[in-house]
Amino acid sequence: MRRRAALAALAAGALAGCASRAPARSGDAYLFAYFIGNGEDGLHLAGSRDGYRWDALNGGRSFLVPTVGKAQLLRDPCILRGPDGIYRMVWTSGWNETGIGYASSHDLVHWSPQRELPVMAHEPTTLNAWAPEIAWDDRRGEYLIFWSSTIPGRFPASEAAGDSTADGGGANKYNHRIYATTTRDFVTFTPTRLFYDPGFSVIDATFVRTTRGDWLLVKDETRHPPRKYLQLARAAGLQGPFAPPGAPITPADLWTEGPTALQVGDDVIVYYDAYTAKHYGALRSRDLVHWEDVTARMRFPDEGTARRMRHGTALRVPADLLDVLRAR
Repeated sequence: MRRRAALAALAAGALAGCASRAPARSGDAYLFAYFIGNGEDGLHLAGSRDGYRWDALNGGRSFLVPTVGKAQLLRDPCILRGPDGIYRMVWTSGWNETGIGYASSHDLVHWSPQRELPVMAHEPTTLNAWAPEIAWDDRRGEYLIFWSSTIPGRFPASEAAGDSTADGGGANKYNHRIYATTTRDFVTFTPTRLFYDPGFSVIDATFVRTTRGDWLLVKDETRHPPRKYLQLARAAGLQGPFAPPGAPITPADLWTEGPTALQVGDDVIVYYDAYTAKHYGALRSRDLVHWEDVTARMRFPDEGTARRMRHGTALRVPADLLDVLRAR
């Protein structure tokens, strides 16, 4: 009990994860939540003091084994620390599910019972609910949860350009848009609504919250002709409105996906999963217009192996918390 209380006390000093605005302070460190393989064994964490050199924690073993959903996978984990000091995580629980996984923790070690949030159950033809993210909206005092889903026939103008060969997805046409719900207590949720429709198939949305403002970072999932790159859209806030997406910041041939961002000092670092090259990459910018490829400076766990990092999210934590997790 003493150890758990100490971990909780350290965690109470952490800042928000998936959508954190402030730059790192002295004494901060970073965590990366990710999965390996197909997500069967659950949540993995890596730690870093500088945002460039990442080491697997817990000996590379899982922190949480998935139990919800038909497929019982834990893919695309997103962790956020709320204003109450509790870490909350959402994840993709299967390729063809209409719900997402959810669990909470005071210390990132001991987790609540897992729950399935039936976010798309009201649309019976929905093909999927992928890559959910969670953000705290301090203006409205509520949590925003958003993800990508395909409802066949809903956006016919772009359906022919959709992706029919998504990994594990079978032969169905995927034509994604971003949907969302909000909650204040994770007991009651607002009705699911269309959150972001840029006029083309879009997945893996994440907020880039910086001292220069907010952006929505997304992957253009258009396959015909192939785009498969990341784009930024300026956001007035977590609820939008959103400006038109800008020029691609990653090349189309890498099929970059699963972006996440940290502000490290004056730099904004965007990490991404290079799907076709099967490695993690990173870009760095100070103005979110001009980007420098810093992949060569990065060190990620188990790169080049079957245990390499897959689609994760980064968050800032106190250095003391990282020390405790490393000592496990």
